Amino acid sequence: LLAGVGMGFGGMITSLYIAEISPTISRGTLTSFPEIFGNLGCLLGYISNYAFAGLSVHINWRVMIGVGILPSVFLGFALFVIPESPRWLVMQNRVDEARLVLLKTHEDEREAEEKLAEIQVAAVAGNSARKHGDKAVWCELLCPSPPLRRMLIAGIGIQCFQQITGIDAAVFYSPEIFKSAGTKGNSNLLAATVAVGVTKTAFILVAIFLIDKIGRKPLLYASTIGMTVCLLSVAVSLSLLKEGVAGAAPSLAILSVCGYVAFFSIGIGPICWVLSSEIFPLRYRAQAAAVGAAGNRVCSGLITMSFLSVSRAITVAGTFFIFAALSAASVAFVYSHIPETRGKSLEQIESLFQDPRDRKGNHVEMEDVEHLVQ
Repeated sequence: LLAGVGMGFGGMITSLYIAEISPTISRGTLTSFPEIFGNLGCLLGYISNYAFAGLSVHINWRVMIGVGILPSVFLGFALFVIPESPRWLVMQNRVDEARLVLLKTHEDEREAEEKLAEIQVAAVAGNSARKHGDKAVWCELLCPSPPLRRMLIAGIGIQCFQQITGIDAAVFYSPEIFKSAGTKGNSNLLAATVAVGVTKTAFILVAIFLIDKIGRKPLLYASTIGMTVCLLSVAVSLSLLKEGVAGAAPSLAILSVCGYVAFFSIGIGPICWVLSSEIFPLRYRAQAAAVGAAGNRVCSGLITMSFLSVSRAITVAGTFFIFAALSAASVAFVYSHIPETRGKSLEQIESLFQDPRDRKGNHVEMEDVEHLVQ
């Protein structure tokens, strides 16, 4: 329970903090880092479990859990040396300190000053809202204007789609999935699980290199379409195995699971956190991102808790057919609700939600080109 609370706080705060201190040109890459290190942590967990699986059953699970303390201790000490949030400093009337933080993290002094001015404007509105117990901000989120409503649909929707397409089921229950695919022996099942972790971690590096070069939306298209194909392939191959048709079906199922996590990692995995940290105006950003993170975790919990029950009721293959359908729906959602934010300042991103036509398709507008050239 406490670990879940810590993950919830960390998942929300880190992306907001990184977006707050990052230069526009590298914001997408830097806000992908929490997802990268989250995947790396999962991979280390798989390797740790594999390494300690040979110990006594009364000891191995304690060692597996205990080694997780080490990175937590490191992060605890690291918090003493990272710079304070510029937004928080401004709200405490420590504007000069906020300026120093932004100047350290931005090569362009003009951009640092512009971001400081934006934070100051939002801080004035935020301080006013806090006098009423933050009721004003929450009221606006509950009864949003059309632009804010579009932001909420985009931000919360992409967070929910990240989870309801089944990623946590594929990761947490990969031994069960591989067992259904015909893999036998605990060591083989653990090795296959490690392969999933390696794939998921390796391919997220692709997103790092491309997110600020080709943009968020092309990666989201590649990710969601690729996930749909791989999920459908898993479902079909498991159906064939259940009908007694073997052949290449076992290998296809395992490769398709690895392909699914690979496509997840190049797009919707990291980008949902990037978008949540950059599409909302600063006045609403913390609260709106918190709602999105809550939606993400709720969907994760629902998928994780229901996967075994649903798979017993309609088979594992049937469950993956559902995930494939939801993944196909995510392609349409990306097309209709997600704007391209590459190379845009946080103020320019806000303007994208003023006119719904700006979100259609995947064309690069002239103002985008001019901004990139500058």
